[in-house]
Amino acid sequence: MQEREIEFKNLLTKTEYTALLAHFKTAAATTITQTNSYFDTPDYQLKEQHCGLRIRTFATKQNELTLKSPLPVGLLETTAFLSDEQTNDILAGSPLPQGEVYDALIARGIDPQAIVCFGSLTTERIECSYQSGLLVLDHSRYLGQEDYEIEFEVPDEQIGQLEFNALLEAFSIKQQPTSNKVARFIRRLKR
Repeated sequence: MQEREIEFKNLLTKTEYTALLAHFKTAAATTITQTNSYFDTPDYQLKEQHCGLRIRTFATKQNELTLKSPLPVGLLETTAFLSDEQTNDILAGSPLPQGEVYDALIARGIDPQAIVCFGSLTTERIECSYQSGLLVLDHSRYLGQEDYEIEFEVPDEQIGQLEFNALLEAFSIKQQPTSNKVARFIRRLKR
């Protein structure tokens, strides 16, 4: 399965996160706990191509293997669904299963057999509909680090940017360049 992802994100202070949580955590909001396990080659070939590979597991026992690759606007997400057994095998060092993600790695010149797991990040996520998209509030824990983040996933980049900027302004949140979770994880890992 492939889909285009357009999202805006901003790191938050704990105070900003708490204010947004108080405003948006309503009966209509969904709360999700998820763990992302991140993969790359030992020499970071995916990172060099501005890609990310993860297995995302949920408390509901759903598991997704996702390769994120850059597009001119947004990212291309190539996702395969995994059983618990497949997930556990991969996390224990077994090779990736053949399929769409495997083929996408080969198309990028990356040997799927060279992929290794670097570690995991757990996120408490709140999701709700907001204007033209999906608003996400994340509290993530990894490698002794905690961070807070707002994401806004939208179908249209220009409209989404306007709505996201207005939201940050309404809550007096300073806009700042924000790396994605895998980049923050790898940066922390290298310390």
